[in-house]
Amino acid sequence: MAKILIAEDERDIRDLIEFTLRYAGHEVFKASNGAEAVELAPKVQPDLIIMDVRMPRMTGYEACHALKDMDGVKDIPVVFLSAKGQQSEMDAGLEAGAYDYILKPFAPDQLIERVKEILARFKIE
Repeated sequence: MAKILIAEDERDIRDLIEFTLRYAGHEVFKASNGAEAVELAPKVQPDLIIMDVRMPRMTGYEACHALKDMDGVKDIPVVFLSAKGQQSEMDAGLEAGAYDYILKPFAPDQLIERVKEILARFKIE
């Protein structure tokens, strides 16, 4: 299946996402903040990056901007996870280069389905 990098500063949520995606057959790499995600992405070359918006050291928006400026990873789709569902937040994420948004809280089966849809759209198996 796909290689997915998750960047989430809350350990419980990060672990839930990891477990859910591994259960669905994906290979998962974890970062606890945006800066770690920017360092890790070129090394692991994920098929998809799922990133929280609010994180220490580097926000999801800053990390997404940085990733979109890097050759080799700029074409990897980024999906933001956020508890903030306001249109202005979503617009800021899309302007930063994100492909989509997943709102928290989410059910594990919803996450699996959304990831499946996104991977299919990018023709990633």
